[in-house]
Amino acid sequence: MPVTLEQIILNPGQNIRFKNVSWRQFELLLEELGENRASRISYGDGWLEIMVPLPEHEKNKEIIGELVRIILYDLNIDFEPMGSTTLKNERMMQAVEPDACFYIQNYRQVVGKDKLDLAIDPPPDLAIEIDITSRTQLDNYQRLGVPELWRYSRQGLRIYILQDGEYVESKNSFIFPDLPVVDWCDRAVKQCKIEGYSRTIRDVKVWIREFLQN
Repeated sequence: MPVTLEQIILNPGQNIRFKNVSWRQFELLLEELGENRASRISYGDGWLEIMVPLPEHEKNKEIIGELVRIILYDLNIDFEPMGSTTLKNERMMQAVEPDACFYIQNYRQVVGKDKLDLAIDPPPDLAIEIDITSRTQLDNYQRLGVPELWRYSRQGLRIYILQDGEYVESKNSFIFPDLPVVDWCDRAVKQCKIEGYSRTIRDVKVWIREFLQN
């Protein structure tokens, strides 16, 4: 008798990989896992990974995601946040759940949508991954055509821009080219560990608005 997912227990910080998983099996596993779960998944070329994030991972996700929102609000840019929505394309045999993602240039095309199919819908303009529990596989996002990926680890934020189908590391964001987003993200995460989330967010708002005013 095969082992079922409900028999597998993963603690925060752990992950498990399955090989030779068909797309049909992947879709069934998604249904079995359900929407209201703490785990994150990625799938590519028959490999399925399930990861349960650490609290540190979730805190970093929240602080960086909120920083992006504050920037977009202060710049008066329309956007659609899609959180950890599953990004998948059956034709490419790729799927991934970012820690956060945003539609900015293409936001109108996903307004009102509860699910995404990247065989039909455009990819998000920005995806964010927190590499505390496991290391992000760039191939998933690269093949799905996500224009900009932010990857945060304990070494700080790294930005990847899609150029000619491949990611190139960049010191600056393509979406926010004139803003020091790397410094802001690193500073916010460090401050959050000392002063907490709410105080840090209040300070982030001040940093951004003072920068924009100057």
